[in-house]
Amino acid sequence: MIYHEKLIYGVAYYAEYMPYDRIPTDMEMMKKAGINTIRIAESTWSTWEPSDGSFDFHILHQVLDAAATYDINVIIGTPTYAIPCWLSKKYPDILAETHGGPGLYGHRQNMDITHPGYLFHSERIIRKLMEECASHPKVIGFQLDNETKSYDTAGPRAQQQFVSYLKEKFVTTDAMNKAYGLTYWSNRIDNWDDFPDVRGTINASLGAEYKRFQRYLVTKFLSWQASIVKEYALPHHFITQNFDFAWSDHSIGLQPEVNQRDAAKALTVAGVDIYHPSAALLTGAEIAMGGSMGRSIKKDTYLVLETQAQGNPGWLPYPGQLRLQAYSHLSHGASAVMYWHWHSIHHSFETYWKGVLSHDLKENASYREVCRIGNEFIQYNEHLIGFRPDAEVAIVLCNDALTALSYFPIGKDLSFNHVMRWLFDALYEMNITCDFIYPEDICALSEAELLAKYELLILPSLYVTAPEVSTKLDAYVKEGGNLIGTFRSSMADVHGGIYADMLPYGLTKCFGMTYDQFTIPEDVALKSKLPGFSSPDKAYTESSVKVAEFMELLRPLDDTCERLASYTHPAYEGYGGITFHPYGKGNSAYFGCYFDKDVLKVFLKEILRRMKISIPGCHFPVICKKGVNKAGETLIYVFNYSKDSSYVNFNDYLVNTAQNDALYTNLFTGEDIAFNDKVALAPWDVQIFVCK
Repeated sequence: MIYHEKLIYGVAYYAEYMPYDRIPTDMEMMKKAGINTIRIAESTWSTWEPSDGSFDFHILHQVLDAAATYDINVIIGTPTYAIPCWLSKKYPDILAETHGGPGLYGHRQNMDITHPGYLFHSERIIRKLMEECASHPKVIGFQLDNETKSYDTAGPRAQQQFVSYLKEKFVTTDAMNKAYGLTYWSNRIDNWDDFPDVRGTINASLGAEYKRFQRYLVTKFLSWQASIVKEYALPHHFITQNFDFAWSDHSIGLQPEVNQRDAAKALTVAGVDIYHPSAALLTGAEIAMGGSMGRSIKKDTYLVLETQAQGNPGWLPYPGQLRLQAYSHLSHGASAVMYWHWHSIHHSFETYWKGVLSHDLKENASYREVCRIGNEFIQYNEHLIGFRPDAEVAIVLCNDALTALSYFPIGKDLSFNHVMRWLFDALYEMNITCDFIYPEDICALSEAELLAKYELLILPSLYVTAPEVSTKLDAYVKEGGNLIGTFRSSMADVHGGIYADMLPYGLTKCFGMTYDQFTIPEDVALKSKLPGFSSPDKAYTESSVKVAEFMELLRPLDDTCERLASYTHPAYEGYGGITFHPYGKGNSAYFGCYFDKDVLKVFLKEILRRMKISIPGCHFPVICKKGVNKAGETLIYVFNYSKDSSYVNFNDYLVNTAQNDALYTNLFTGEDIAFNDKVALAPWDVQIFVCK
């Protein structure tokens, strides 16, 4: 596959959106910029099929022919995520009926992906498109649909399929009633034919199961599309999908509507869309988070199929930031960086989501920086390709835990993703690189394999935890691993029912503590005797560290469990807020409450020290990533996420590694750097060092 040999640097390109014909001009500008790939076709079903059964691919062929002339590769997207208006008129019930009621035409991704008419016409347009382009010499791969979801389809057809899904899962209504606790408020279902509209349920277990079913529909839909595309794909073609993430005004965390690990089984390579704050708000944390998730989906390299160039208002990058961002993607293991999109659109919903070019379609500052990046990627490709960052820490992700906590929130502002990012961002700022893994991954590995991969596993409010996962985690720590848990971890079974046992379920011996009470704090702070926390010359004092949103009252089971922090309020004296516990050959720590991220870093530093996990001497805004490329060379990326110049002692990052005496060369300047040298960093700068 090309992404194993050559970095993909590209843009989404929509010639059909342009105010006038300029395909050769665009291709010439792309070639000058070092852009080697365009992504096309996924957004314009109504262009390819303007009326039912009438097809017009002349623009497609103009783009493909121009791509061949300028030696630019092409990724073809199946155009199924935005249906034409004639299809909506032909099948009035094709638009998804959701928890909010029936849909109206006009938005994208508003159809019922279980609708037979939708599936028939989707297959027809996919096959027609494949027939037109699959054998074209510049086509390198295919993207299935676009940021696919179930779109909350909940009409009669989907609900009927849900009942069939439950019958297969439970066989009897008695088994289902017991699993979900449907006796409550007389919600029992004693005949499958009596199954009510699931949109009315007050039972979180049943509601969460419907969300799981909707994720299953996405997996099934993408697998179905992949099976069609594979009939036309050639051996050198890849098949991908541009998974996106949970969203606020940018990418923030695990996507609640897709089980990306399962859905990606139909793909050759995972693709992701990563959007983030820029300008003064650029930290790189979202790029790091998205990259770690991208690596986790198929445990391999991934393609950044969409990221911003100029982007939304407020996202316009400062000079140097586009380059910093591009190399940040590579440093987390990406093999492609592609912008959404090439040009800025002159009409409709995304008019001000600007591409590389502005609305005048001329060269600008962003384009000139893209030129620099593209030509550097060409020059240094052999060193940059196939990079995999070292990660000795893994955070456990779980869609079921995320969904369950949406029904029973931790606090008014706390979700699974908030807790995950609280931990991930603190470690990111400490230059601790994290992978993400899933409960299924934990069960698939032996304790020895887990130990070989990771020194530390972290549970970010892993509310839903199967017994076999708790058992494996307990054994992992007992055999020498390290575990950090947080509030609301291992509380519920796979159906979302609270365990009728000591909490955290299956892990009380490992953590050396339990709790049976929790509350929303009011006028509560943390106190601790840790150095760096309550000393007079430090920034944090006992009275200043307020506990927010949620707190559990931790009770050590014996003297081997140390309270690293407790609560200041007289009502909670004697309870722990943060604990540490040696267990077997390993160690565990548990955060029973939520508090300031900077204070979290103080505790993490002490906990990691006790776990004998090395912490680099440099920290945010200097970010370092170390790993190995395809050629087996060790690379160190050094970033400055700051408007101010900075420097880093090279040995701050190499401390306690086996390569302290190795000589490195600056990839961009060719200058040698040794262990004790300093690295100078301009504002928003990146430097890359290759071990000689």
